[in-house]
Amino acid sequence: MGRPPAVLLSSPAMLWQAPFQTVASGSAGFVLNGAWRLLLLGDGSPTRHLELLSGLPLEVDLIAMAAEPAGQPGAPVEINELRGPLLRRQVWLRCGAETLAWAESWWNQAAAELHLQQRDLPIWRSLTADRAELFREVDGLARVEADWLEQRFGRPGPYWSRHYRFFRNGQPLTVIREVFSPNLERWLGPAIADATAANTATSDTTTDYRLQQVSRVAANGT
Repeated sequence: MGRPPAVLLSSPAMLWQAPFQTVASGSAGFVLNGAWRLLLLGDGSPTRHLELLSGLPLEVDLIAMAAEPAGQPGAPVEINELRGPLLRRQVWLRCGAETLAWAESWWNQAAAELHLQQRDLPIWRSLTADRAELFREVDGLARVEADWLEQRFGRPGPYWSRHYRFFRNGQPLTVIREVFSPNLERWLGPAIADATAANTATSDTTTDYRLQQVSRVAANGT
């Protein structure tokens, strides 16, 4: 499989990340409204979600695919579960003329050769073409920023991001990070339904990080 002579972007800077245990339990989505909580913490296909929201087919603009040296900064710790050597793929996800998300994924190089033969297909379609069963496990919820995201989305950050693993036959197949455009609020409503609602929560460790996030989001006018 030939690879395009393009350069990978640096992963977005992470401003905040939910503790893993709160992502696993679903409580990390406390400050999000219901629709955003489903998008970010649910195990459904974002390809299908974006198509249903926009009414348009999802198209992939490939940025780059390249070998991933060990120890690269910003990568999710879950990539350590993948057998090396690794490859990283980055794409824009677009419905019509509007870019609605950015994604990067990490693969064993041999697995990438097998599953990503059609580079213009969304990963979900590539992996389910043979109707083989997949399991998605969401591992991270974060707020990120990057100048190149702002340029492409046309909206200032920070942006909501998540990462997850796909498993097949009980083995991790790939780790995927997605960053979503604020323009999805057109269909989903504001990501933060009511920032003041968190003030009624009890004061504990989980609430502390939630309140910090509410304050950060409110300060950025999201």
